[in-house]
Amino acid sequence: MIDKQYKIKVDRELSEVLGKHKSNLISKGIQLPLPAVPYSKSGLLAVLPPVNDKTGWPWDTEVDSTAYQTGKKWPKITIVIPSYNQGEFIDETIRSVVLQNYPNLELIIMDGGSTDNSKEIIAAYGPWISYWQSEKDEGQGQAINMGFSIAGGDYYGWLNSDDFYNPGAFLVLGSEMIRSNKNFYYGDAYAIDKDMTNRYYWKAFLVKNVFLRFGGLIASHSAFWKNTIHQPIWETMNCNVDGELWIRLVKNQSRKHIKFPIGTFRFYEDSKSSAASWKKKWEEDDLNIDRVHGKPPKPRSYKTYLNRFVQRIYKSVNKEHS
Repeated sequence: MIDKQYKIKVDRELSEVLGKHKSNLISKGIQLPLPAVPYSKSGLLAVLPPVNDKTGWPWDTEVDSTAYQTGKKWPKITIVIPSYNQGEFIDETIRSVVLQNYPNLELIIMDGGSTDNSKEIIAAYGPWISYWQSEKDEGQGQAINMGFSIAGGDYYGWLNSDDFYNPGAFLVLGSEMIRSNKNFYYGDAYAIDKDMTNRYYWKAFLVKNVFLRFGGLIASHSAFWKNTIHQPIWETMNCNVDGELWIRLVKNQSRKHIKFPIGTFRFYEDSKSSAASWKKKWEEDDLNIDRVHGKPPKPRSYKTYLNRFVQRIYKSVNKEHS
């Protein structure tokens, strides 16, 4: 059952949080709108910090920038990257955004005051970042909210700092945005292990209002939405920041499944999705979500059986993008 008083409190917090973050950042001297990521008709690979010991995407290859030279007006995409002590991966994450060579891009990185080499890596890419900071924050949700509070894109998306976008993702995405003009887009994805030795294709589910409460339908690294429908992250969430957001953000919106692996998710022992040490935090999130949105359908309910049946059929008829 929904806790009405608690929900009123949460709704009030959510209505105020982006304005507070924006005011705080502007008070630090940030000038809006933020500059766009530089665009070059010849691509950016040659001018990025050199990488000597790695090959493949996104190290020594880039998306062909001439693919965008079609006369189309490409919608502006804002990407927010929240990060903390992900120096092992953030180089790859940043390059996977910049080397899309997308002609109308805003990139914001909110690092929570990392104590590893993250700050130095981010700084090296400073000329190709619209805004970045490395200061202590209250976690992933707050970092994402701070980034979006100063965003200026037509469409928003966020990418965790141990994940990355796949080559051609923004070309496919931008083309579909122009063609269909939906409020919310979600794509397929890849999942890999830490050493990138195992990879599997993750097909997105059919997203309907009736199924949103089940969770696990949408990959955050493959989701984008119009700025006009944006809603903030609930900063109380420890882990399930995206699952709770989709319940509020996606309901009743026009949406489109892009059958292309937009992003790649990395699973490993220390990640929030895999580590046993995060189990209690996930449980706390579930309790808070239940208080605001009500409990999910029971395992033996009609809605649960319907969801399983529909998703099985949907995935069987949708082929993997080759």
